[in-house]
Amino acid sequence: MHHPNFKDAIAASPYIFIIGVAGDSGSGKTTFTQGIRSIFGDEMVSTITLDDYHSLDRAGRKEQGITALDPRANRLDQFEKDITLLKRGIPIEKPVYNHDTGTFGPPVIFHPKKILILEGLHPLFTPAIRSHLDFSLFADPVQEVKYDWKIRRDMGKRGYTREQVTKEIAEREPDYQTYIAPQKEFAEAVIGIDYSEYGRQLGLQRNVYRITLSQSKMKQKIENIDLSLDLYSILSISQRNFSLKFGSSEHNGHKMGDLIMDGELSGHVVKKLEQSIEHQTRVHPISIFKDRPYVTAGDLAQLILCWRIIHRRIFRET
Repeated sequence: MHHPNFKDAIAASPYIFIIGVAGDSGSGKTTFTQGIRSIFGDEMVSTITLDDYHSLDRAGRKEQGITALDPRANRLDQFEKDITLLKRGIPIEKPVYNHDTGTFGPPVIFHPKKILILEGLHPLFTPAIRSHLDFSLFADPVQEVKYDWKIRRDMGKRGYTREQVTKEIAEREPDYQTYIAPQKEFAEAVIGIDYSEYGRQLGLQRNVYRITLSQSKMKQKIENIDLSLDLYSILSISQRNFSLKFGSSEHNGHKMGDLIMDGELSGHVVKKLEQSIEHQTRVHPISIFKDRPYVTAGDLAQLILCWRIIHRRIFRET
């Protein structure tokens, strides 16, 4: 029996589904929503980077001695007004911040698409912003990994010296702990990232890290959904190290389940998972990792998040 593609239902619906992704600068926020972009494509997914809502440019922040992590350096009140309009499908005039120059460009007219991703330092910061979110995520690499990534990114892409980056990191840390880290308690999923137990160098070589995906319990169940791993493929095809572990933890009083993944899995296993998600959600095609012999723990986490986000979107429809 041929089921209609749920993608078409989303495209036809007036509902704007908003995903908030919080975390420090350079913490891998974009990576974990890449799957959603890949499945639904540019015609259905739009993104706002909250850096556009800085109230001070780089020189202004330096002059006042505050970092971009401080809410006072951001126009969160303006953002609250804008997200209210975006949720109703109304275009806004969006400010533009240029990272290369550290200054503001002219604003642009921004039309929200059916899935809107908000990523930045403060997308879970105020109750008003949170009230419009359909799904929330916090990217949480351990300090060492975060510093490693930030040094590579800012030296490579933004032309800083190592000394400049490490000095900035040290200055930002107290504000990170004060303003950014507490947003974790409002996230439905927290992605912890640490060096792989199979060797730190794997991070640099093949983007292999140990990922802890902490998730709150799913409140809504649609039929009897499951996400099963094909043990036969894991045992017979994979020739690289991989581990999967489950535990539970408490984040500020609410219980979360922790799925701890490390290493690389055969692409065949993930292909079967993708097919299972297609079958359950009636969103197709899902082939984020096509033609890859191996996928990382981070890729698997991305896929699980896609599954969960799609289910939330289906529930909004029903």
